[in-house]
Amino acid sequence: MATLQAATTSTGAIVSDPQAVRELCESYCFGTLDWEVTEDGELTIWGYDDFEVYEARGNGLPDYEGGIVTHEFLRELADHLEADEEFDIQTAGFTKCRFPVLAKRYVVRDGEVLHADLSSLEPINE
Repeated sequence: MATLQAATTSTGAIVSDPQAVRELCESYCFGTLDWEVTEDGELTIWGYDDFEVYEARGNGLPDYEGGIVTHEFLRELADHLEADEEFDIQTAGFTKCRFPVLAKRYVVRDGEVLHADLSSLEPINE
């Protein structure tokens, strides 16, 4: 059996209401990823897993039947970032030497959520 090996890390971003963001994060499951909101209001997410977010059931376990809700979580988070703050979270990983590798990035800034991965190609100019 092949196992995904991935790492996820984020920049730190200052949030306007640290307690509200803690409660937001507690209402979701991040797999084995860790998250922290410091006393100064800086949010970071990191760990050895893919960045996939699920809603949390009443017992704290992920609601897999509800599907992945990463975009919904990030849109909610966008409302809590301080002005001029940017939250950038990136994941890279692989399953043995199989194609394709995993690489994705989300950037939350100015009230919007941006996504990038390896699925698009752009020509290289001379």
